[in-house]
Amino acid sequence: MNKQRTAPGQKWGRLWAYVILILVAGGMVLPFLWTVSTALKTSGNALVYPPQWIPNPATLRNFATAWHRVPFGRFLLNSFYTTVAVVILQLVTCSLSAYAFARMKFPGRDQLFLLYLGTLMIPGQVVIIPNFILMRYLGWLNTYTAMILPSAFSAFGTFLLRQFFLTVPYELEEAARIDGCSRFGLYWRIILPLAKPALASLAIFTFRSQWNAFLWPLIVVNDTSKMPVQVGLSFFRGMYSVEWEVMLAGTLIALIPTLVVFALGQRFFTQGIALSGFGGR
Repeated sequence: MNKQRTAPGQKWGRLWAYVILILVAGGMVLPFLWTVSTALKTSGNALVYPPQWIPNPATLRNFATAWHRVPFGRFLLNSFYTTVAVVILQLVTCSLSAYAFARMKFPGRDQLFLLYLGTLMIPGQVVIIPNFILMRYLGWLNTYTAMILPSAFSAFGTFLLRQFFLTVPYELEEAARIDGCSRFGLYWRIILPLAKPALASLAIFTFRSQWNAFLWPLIVVNDTSKMPVQVGLSFFRGMYSVEWEVMLAGTLIALIPTLVVFALGQRFFTQGIALSGFGGR
């Protein structure tokens, strides 16, 4: 049995593809490695020239300084509370709206969906002032509600889940209707259990986005006890100088929850991305 040989041109093409991928991956990892290196340096070596990739001497004191100089634990708790609340609300609102757009038929459904998707083209900075005025009118400034509710709805999340819901065979719904299942029962007992990969993908996207939110919390919250961790990191920046080694140590601490969530949901995340863009009627 003859083995299929690879043409020389294909070998070189594959080799160059690997080289390009390695260079791109290295370029993405490089800032993270520099962050780790700077976080382990002493204050006198953080900005030396030429730069030192390997700290000499290396120290873990910056992590302790970042934790104790500001209420870092409180910042993390605030971020965790607001992020989990936004994730739960988006999973509920996006799944309900996606189910309506994917499985229910009503006049103007497709036009309304396209109009809803059109909001993705509006930059977030454009709606900051209207949202701020609305929060002030409702008396929600300097509250957790102001950080949570404006992010509780997502056109992207609706689109992601709708694409997945379209792949579910309609025969499953028809069989459930024959057994007397209600419309909400179809959503709760048929669609959602099958959509775990897509829901996990949306949860990871939302967690990362909300955990890293900075501009909106900075505007609506001025109480230190309610600030999220990304806003709290700005406390390490003074009027005339920045303690880069302490700030980057705090950044690494703040990065841990995101890495944990991605590691736990990586399998569902991969399945959700692979399945959400195919199929449908």
